[in-house]
Amino acid sequence: MKRVCSIFSQILQLIPRDGFQTAVEKHKGEKHARGFSSWGQLVAMLFCQLAQAKSLREITNGLQASEGKLRHLGLPETPARSTLAYANSHRPWQVYETVFHQLLANCQKRLGLAKSGGKLGLPGKLLSLDATVIDLCAAVFDWAQFRTTKGAVKLHLLLDHDGYLPCYAVITEGKVHEIKVAKTLRFQRGTMLVFDRGYADYGWFERLTGEGVHFVTRLKDNAAYIVIERRKPSGAGVLSDEIVVLEKDAQSENAVFLRRVRRVSTPLRHPEA
Repeated sequence: MKRVCSIFSQILQLIPRDGFQTAVEKHKGEKHARGFSSWGQLVAMLFCQLAQAKSLREITNGLQASEGKLRHLGLPETPARSTLAYANSHRPWQVYETVFHQLLANCQKRLGLAKSGGKLGLPGKLLSLDATVIDLCAAVFDWAQFRTTKGAVKLHLLLDHDGYLPCYAVITEGKVHEIKVAKTLRFQRGTMLVFDRGYADYGWFERLTGEGVHFVTRLKDNAAYIVIERRKPSGAGVLSDEIVVLEKDAQSENAVFLRRVRRVSTPLRHPEA
């Protein structure tokens, strides 16, 4: 008999069951399980993400439509909406945090010595820092304060380009500014950090420089600076290459010198264009 392995099943196989069960036991995830396992909750919520379900009803209806295929996923039957709601409200989130770190460590081990920084000739790791807002219903998630009639959380993510894996992720209320989270991070000397103008904080720039961390970003349009040195532009599309100092630090003994490069903005093209 030929066995068909669904894509969903293949995704679940990436999560070792023994490691998952260890996390459940460590955090007492099934203290009040009432017959519905933590693994079943994981299967249901992963289905929610992959199917882009917007409600518990959509999750349970979608699982019921595939009820004959659930057993090989480790879910004996479709959970009732009330059962899934209770699990989501009472199961410890630490279980899934532990599983995340297990998967991250496993991926890092499989990737081995993939070093993007070395390929680019950089002195250290190449990291990208960014944040995105995830909208939530303010009436349901009253703790996720964002605006008067809108709820949201913000995902702050630090991406390691050695394998393109996240090395830091935190979810905060939507109104928490990116720079507040960024200032809590520490980086190895020689790291190249890339971020956008949402992280513009000159005091933080000074701290990064003092710690030997290189960074690439865009200056604000109203940034006040003094040009100290003009270099000969080199490289395709480079219009100017300057060493600058911020006006507010011009007279300071601890002034931070920045390299300002201006280049032609080219639109992205389709690979086949």
